[in-house]
Amino acid sequence: MDRKITVFKGDGIGPEITDAVLEILNAAGAGLKYEIYRVGNQEYLDNGALIPDAAFASFERTKVLLKSPITTPVGKGFRSLNVTLREKYDLYANIRPARSNSAVKTPFTDVDIVVFRENTEDLYVGKEERIDEDTVWATKIITRKASERIIRDAFAYAVAHGRRTVTCVHKANILKMSDGMFLDIFHQISAEYPQIAANDRIVDNVCMQLVMNPGQFDVMVMPNLYGDIVSDLTSGLIGGLGLLPSSNLGSEYAMFEAVHGSAPDIAGKGIANPTALLWSACMMLEYLGKDSCAARIRKAVDEVLADAAVTTPDIHGHGNTESYKNAVIAHLV
Repeated sequence: MDRKITVFKGDGIGPEITDAVLEILNAAGAGLKYEIYRVGNQEYLDNGALIPDAAFASFERTKVLLKSPITTPVGKGFRSLNVTLREKYDLYANIRPARSNSAVKTPFTDVDIVVFRENTEDLYVGKEERIDEDTVWATKIITRKASERIIRDAFAYAVAHGRRTVTCVHKANILKMSDGMFLDIFHQISAEYPQIAANDRIVDNVCMQLVMNPGQFDVMVMPNLYGDIVSDLTSGLIGGLGLLPSSNLGSEYAMFEAVHGSAPDIAGKGIANPTALLWSACMMLEYLGKDSCAARIRKAVDEVLADAAVTTPDIHGHGNTESYKNAVIAHLV
């Protein structure tokens, strides 16, 4: 029996890459049925809601969401829709794997890093207070509950996937109470996993080390803000955000999304790169226990990425979204 999932098409390039990914999933025999919704700025302009109630209801039924990039209207008082979804459904674990691909040329060939980003607190709670006309305070929130579960997930992932090291990224030398607590919890939990090496690095040093010798890092775990920054940096090591997938996991719900934005400047031109969303869909398939299907898609994508005639311009190809999609499907069938 086919498994139902919810799909948010998003806006900008979102509908284009979503259509391509769904065609590839169907060609791969993923065994999925889709409840598809338009969300984002255009939905707001047409119907007065960024995410319609029916879309929320669908996610609450299926528990699994494949989400394309969404444009949040600027200057209208809206919080990021990504942050809203993460908080509403307690999607506390943002997992972003960055892996070198020999077909995509960068100065680095040995990148294989998985970033575990705490997804629900830190400065992203959006608590700000205007003290006077020249001063604003922002509140950074770190809790034991949120820290323990993301750190424990990182170590459990390392064990399950044969990883060797987990690195805690922090700024505890300055933020001695908040990041200090996160670091203390990391060391407490690391003692439960003697088979995994554990170390910690200050976030600014991590950024320098990543661009000098990324091969020294394996699994990394960190609070929300650092995770946002560091995972974007790791995407640059492998060729850009168009190649970086992600999952957002909670105890009940799971959301899989491309990390990049909606790119309205190229929307409708047919040149958007669907790789990040497609690899996010592969993470979704693995979450659903469809590992063999995910492996077939990954193998097909690896082969297609080596063919510049069909890949998209952002990764120095000469093709477009359609040629990329068709080539992946050809490799599958």
